[in-house]
Amino acid sequence: MPALVLVGLYMIYPILWSLWMSFQVGRGMNLSFGGFSNLIRLSEDPILLRALINTFIFLIVQVPIMLTLALLLASALNNPRLVGRGFFRTAIFLPCVTSLVAYSVLFKSMFAETGVVNSFLLSAHIIGEPIPWLLEPFWARLVIIMAITWRWTGYNMIFYLAAMQNIDKSIYEAARIDGVPAYARFLYITVPLLKPVILFTSVISTIGTLQLFDEVMNITDGGNPADSTLTLSVYIYNLTFRFMPSFGYAALVSYVIVVLVAILSYLQFLVARDRRA
Repeated sequence: MPALVLVGLYMIYPILWSLWMSFQVGRGMNLSFGGFSNLIRLSEDPILLRALINTFIFLIVQVPIMLTLALLLASALNNPRLVGRGFFRTAIFLPCVTSLVAYSVLFKSMFAETGVVNSFLLSAHIIGEPIPWLLEPFWARLVIIMAITWRWTGYNMIFYLAAMQNIDKSIYEAARIDGVPAYARFLYITVPLLKPVILFTSVISTIGTLQLFDEVMNITDGGNPADSTLTLSVYIYNLTFRFMPSFGYAALVSYVIVVLVAILSYLQFLVARDRRA
């Protein structure tokens, strides 16, 4: 009973209260019931549309790249003949235990116009002038994608690696005896047997990307340049704390993330389900 009380107090009550607040209009704490006013504002909000497009760009581009890299790295590090595989596993996993703020500030410094990345590219004569990493929309988005990929690839790799080690080795041995090449064993044995884990990592990566906040706040100062990296979570923060407080509308925008998570998770389960004759 005490546990249920705590769950209700700190989880269920805030959810219900935020749902009620999403129908409130007003500034700051001077709220009143506004009916569907926030929904009308939601349908006409160009900044929300921009944040939604940016979030989906990160989702569509970054998540497949990250999960593919994690799967390939896990397959390589699962090889018992690889020398130093323990070191490589630790090195690839370490980024995901670093501070979000610390690594974001580091990336911002590295990709500054006079940062180490441009200095290296100039000294290697790969580019003729500094790349405006954080000053142009394309490059700014690319930096965010690289930062997220660097931090979270090792996290997903651990799931795949653990699952691979539970696959019966006799399956691979039988495939080798039958002359199945390595790439075919990976595509037709490893990947199908990892299907539940791939689904799990896809869902949690989708949820994490839809809630993307720290990297954008610290690397591009909350969406620069010109809101080209603005995400839904950052927009909710702006509505709540940076602009004139609009708690009711911010609560409604937060439910946009909830709806997107529910829809995309359902679609992923739908695609991944077994199709039986």
